[in-house]
Amino acid sequence: MPCLSRRAVLALPLASPALVPALAPALVQAQGSAWRPTQQVRIICPAAAGGTADMMARLLGQHLTQAWGQTAVVDNRSGAGGIIGTQEFLRQPADGHTILSGNIGPQAIAYSLYRNMPYTPARFAPVAGSVRGPNVLVVHPSVPAQTVLEFVAHLKANPGRLAYGSPGIGQSGHLTSVWFSQLTGTEAIHIPFRGAGPAAIELVAGNIQFMWDNLSSGIEQIRGGRVRAIAVSSAERNPQLPDVPTARETMPELAQFEVNTWFGKFYPAGTPAHIVQALNEEMRILAESPSFRQRVEQIGSVSLWGTPEQFSNFVTGEIAKWRGVIQREGLQMDVS
Repeated sequence: MPCLSRRAVLALPLASPALVPALAPALVQAQGSAWRPTQQVRIICPAAAGGTADMMARLLGQHLTQAWGQTAVVDNRSGAGGIIGTQEFLRQPADGHTILSGNIGPQAIAYSLYRNMPYTPARFAPVAGSVRGPNVLVVHPSVPAQTVLEFVAHLKANPGRLAYGSPGIGQSGHLTSVWFSQLTGTEAIHIPFRGAGPAAIELVAGNIQFMWDNLSSGIEQIRGGRVRAIAVSSAERNPQLPDVPTARETMPELAQFEVNTWFGKFYPAGTPAHIVQALNEEMRILAESPSFRQRVEQIGSVSLWGTPEQFSNFVTGEIAKWRGVIQREGLQMDVS
């Protein structure tokens, strides 16, 4: 990082116009690295305690408390698919003291899923991604398919007869199944549950035949042999299941199929750039720490850290992708 002496900074007004543009970015960077909160930091998690969203919020909170010298507390505000917590976040000032621990639901899928969305993407300043992880296609052992090709053939031979579970209508697991069906030309019965846990229980019992489960919640069922993993939804194979192929490598129809459940941090729009950069830098330090890497690997995820611009482009792409899937399905709901 360029360092400016006090004398050099004081001389800036007297410098030639040609030198000022070259020195200004260094000064901005120096200001950004020096920003620190002046009061307690609040990390709003629009999900219940115990899940991956909550975990990512708490890991960041612990890091910021040490790095910034101000307590960073996690405030769980679940409900309405993450919209309630997001609305609470948007009521706070854009001064760097309130962070949103967002995710794929309220920050991507919701814009197309709900008719009466109370906010737009323009109200957020993306800071950086935290982690991303795939969903995994798991089937009950009674399903006579070992590969995606065999599974698609089985679905086509039994149109509308197999049932799949999901954590709820419009959740990542549901829409992953919807997109898979759209691309492969198959149909099955959707049975929504109140969370991935109840759906997995019904799968193990054989009351449903398959589901796209988040790898972090489904890995133990797979390791225990209670369900069979056929494919992961990410673009690359997952280190936790190295022998399980990606869906996109199994058949041409799925060449563009890529789904990741992701989590990231946001500030309200209008937050000064040097504050955004300060949080982004602390997230980089956290992402590169051995303890964070180990924890992320345990849940079958990978780091999603990048610059604010990279994360903003990623979120924009996710919004567009799910808009297409939801519109083709004709799925619409109201925020309750």
